Amino acid sequence: MYPALSPAVLAELRRPRPYPAVSILMPTHRREPDNAQDPVRLRNLVAEAKERVQNDPAVDRAVRIDVLGQLDRALTEVDLVHAEDGLAILAAPGEHQVWSLGRTAPARVVLSDTFLTRNLVAAQIAERPHWVLAVAADRVVLWGGTQERVTEEKAYGFPLVREYDNPDPERQEQIGDTPSTFRDEETKTFLRQADTEIGKVLAADPRPLYVVGDAPALALLDAVGPMAKESSAQLPYGGLAQGGAETVRQVVEPAVRAHADQEISDALAQLDKARGRKAFAAGLDEVWQTVGEGRIALLVVEENFRTTVRDDGDHLVPAEADQPGAREDIVDEVIERALDAGAKVSFVPDGTLSDAGRIAADLRY
Repeated sequence: MYPALSPAVLAELRRPRPYPAVSILMPTHRREPDNAQDPVRLRNLVAEAKERVQNDPAVDRAVRIDVLGQLDRALTEVDLVHAEDGLAILAAPGEHQVWSLGRTAPARVVLSDTFLTRNLVAAQIAERPHWVLAVAADRVVLWGGTQERVTEEKAYGFPLVREYDNPDPERQEQIGDTPSTFRDEETKTFLRQADTEIGKVLAADPRPLYVVGDAPALALLDAVGPMAKESSAQLPYGGLAQGGAETVRQVVEPAVRAHADQEISDALAQLDKARGRKAFAAGLDEVWQTVGEGRIALLVVEENFRTTVRDDGDHLVPAEADQPGAREDIVDEVIERALDAGAKVSFVPDGTLSDAGRIAADLRY
């Protein structure tokens, strides 16, 4: 499975594909006994997808064989032992992808000329992605993090490793002219490169940044460029440039949690101001109408808000999942449409928006 989503990855997933682009989505479970049903549901959904591809007169023989093979290969990559809350299998001529999601998704099979991405978009936002930069004088490592894990990132030229070029270090020590590690120009140049490279990462994939390292390393990184100063937090903790993923996660977890709490407070304060200037929408039906008009500046959603509705033409009305026209992932669709229109999206704990129908927005006008 693919470890993490990013805006660039999501943009790639949303581009048009040759028909049929097959999207299989389903809820998964982390623990027993609920996870016992996951393998059965997965087999049934893959079988349904294959049957629809085989019976579609718009799919010629060569494409059909290709896509069925892609589905078979994707199925071998699914890891239900380490499942999260949702699963997406995406297959099209010449490609397949498998994504584990930290947010549930309704069971469905869709054939189209694009992949169904709304559930992936919502999952990416809900996981609160962030960067961790572990800094030492001779090594700088970048980690991509979510609420539950961090994974070393190697797609942006990291880790940066300094190659020492010192022909006679013993002689320098004997005559006393070895400079302090964090005062020599080579170290400054090395960390200046790290500052430049993390700037490129943040430009491509903006996330909160947490910088960790010995206090002298953090001070020098501060001095050579702007990125450390602009980080969400600097944590004086040495050794993490050589550390493991779980150690890194534990060190940054309090700062990540504090940043998330501050984001929630800021979002709720913004909603209060929106109420005061009568630029406030509350409840799914009202928010659905305003997101369709591109008016939302900030969308705030309770973390586990899910509901099934159908669109009667004027309003969204409650529906059962098996009713014609039922939309089980309407909340994720609202989130994706808001992001497409340039809105910011924040998740808040369940019960926070109980007086606003569990979903609310600050409107541009």
